[in-house]
Amino acid sequence: MRHRWPGLLLVITALAACSGTGGLRTSDGLFAPAVDTSRDNVDGLVVGHRLMAGGEYELALKAYYRAAAAQGMTVDVLSAVGSANLRLGRLNQAENLLRRALDTDQTFVPAWNNLGVVLMETGRYGEAERVFHTAFALDNGESAAIRENLRLALAKLENPSYDAENKSQFALVRRGSGEYRLLATP
Repeated sequence: MRHRWPGLLLVITALAACSGTGGLRTSDGLFAPAVDTSRDNVDGLVVGHRLMAGGEYELALKAYYRAAAAQGMTVDVLSAVGSANLRLGRLNQAENLLRRALDTDQTFVPAWNNLGVVLMETGRYGEAERVFHTAFALDNGESAAIRENLRLALAKLENPSYDAENKSQFALVRRGSGEYRLLATP
């Protein structure tokens, strides 16, 4: 019995130290410390963008879903999930998600551009041209990638058998507030 006191004293001291950090004290006086939320959690969108840049599209999709759980299905999240599905070749899912993103915010340039890429991949060149034109206008013509996508769509529209020397097309993914990152699609 005599040896239990130092251990019991240590437990009581530890619990008393935890009591100032927030948490839950139960009816029987036990204390359950709260999770430390004061640290900045890593944003799932940032992690997803990094995974996309590294070619890890399936893992990026999971990171984007974690961002959706934390933030909700914002225009950024919808566009990012759509972009990941585009890179995974899931064109119908990508199209649906990108259209949902545009229903949320009709001025979101990355969603317009990525939707245009999906439409090009599915052979709908006329609609792709209109979508790229909208993205180009909303971006004030500042993105060379969108300009090139628009040029390719116009070329395909005029000559459906047109095959550019460089088969890479671009997907535009928004990072943070206003910074864009271009991701080449094969």
